[in-house]
Amino acid sequence: MSHIYPIRLRSSLHETIWGGRRLERDNWKTLPLDDSLIGESWETEVSNVVLNGAYEGKNLAEVVAEAGTSFLGEQAVAIFGQRFPLLAKFIDANAQLSVQVHPDDRYAAEFEGGKLGKTEFWYILSAEPGATIVHGFKAPTDPNAVRKAIEEVQLEDLMHAEPVEAGDIVLVPAGTVHAIGSGIMLYELQEYSDVTYRMYDYGRLTAAGTPRELHIERSLDVSHYTSSQQIKTRPVSLATTPDYEERCLVACPYFLTRELRLKGGVKEGKTEGSCIILTSLGAEISIAYGEQLAHSETLSRGQTLVLPASLGSIVLKERVHCSSHMYPQPMIQPGKPGRPRIPRVLFRALFP
Repeated sequence: MSHIYPIRLRSSLHETIWGGRRLERDNWKTLPLDDSLIGESWETEVSNVVLNGAYEGKNLAEVVAEAGTSFLGEQAVAIFGQRFPLLAKFIDANAQLSVQVHPDDRYAAEFEGGKLGKTEFWYILSAEPGATIVHGFKAPTDPNAVRKAIEEVQLEDLMHAEPVEAGDIVLVPAGTVHAIGSGIMLYELQEYSDVTYRMYDYGRLTAAGTPRELHIERSLDVSHYTSSQQIKTRPVSLATTPDYEERCLVACPYFLTRELRLKGGVKEGKTEGSCIILTSLGAEISIAYGEQLAHSETLSRGQTLVLPASLGSIVLKERVHCSSHMYPQPMIQPGKPGRPRIPRVLFRALFP
């Protein structure tokens, strides 16, 4: 069997203090039968095991190490080496998450043992009435004012909170103080990093009755203190046909994320120079690939495939009317200022 094919991974479920059971209630995932509170489902964690094909039983890190350039793409290997660069997640915020911030790549490399920083993007899948996110500050401020607000339990007075609803798109650059409010389900894409500095946690206690650790000094080191006004990203239409609609949701120096809405038709494409993460947010689709498109995989709601850079031509098909599918991929020049150079990508370039 060929080693170049769409990789299907077993999702990794993570229990959290703020999680719930909505991943199962809303038909995204099958959860354990106990009463555990599942806050996150990691779709491209490097320890996730492959469920199909020649790599079955190996984890994503092993696939990347073995396949290298043919899997990630030449530019991605040149930048990231033999490590998968992006982490896709589903997040169920049954209770509010802590107010937190992530460092940029430079700070993380210096103070976190060479790790990446974290810029992330959120696509709101559902939100209860009145649900909000925190994104930056209401007005320009400084570390001393923020430290004082934390000490006096008044940090929320400084934060910019905004209501969200299904379909909203939010980019959270490294250095942006943020929090996901209760009652929100979202799809997240981020740089592959676990570096989070918790600034404030509402006085919440763990099951053991102790406060969760805060990282106040480092969070103050990396935070941006400008005001946050326009926090929602407006998608850019790439194509509209009788068979599909395609939009760019986010294009930043770290990843390019597009949404494909199939209308019961067919979408032809080709992987060119970069691996693709394909997640279904709607109905089941089929992906034909390989020589003469003789092979296929199916992708159901909430499932993810990783398409190798060298996979070549593919055809996506769907039998129902209009549902959404994400397909983000890494950029080729992460961390560079200004407008990013965008490679030739699946289906068409954002900036032709």
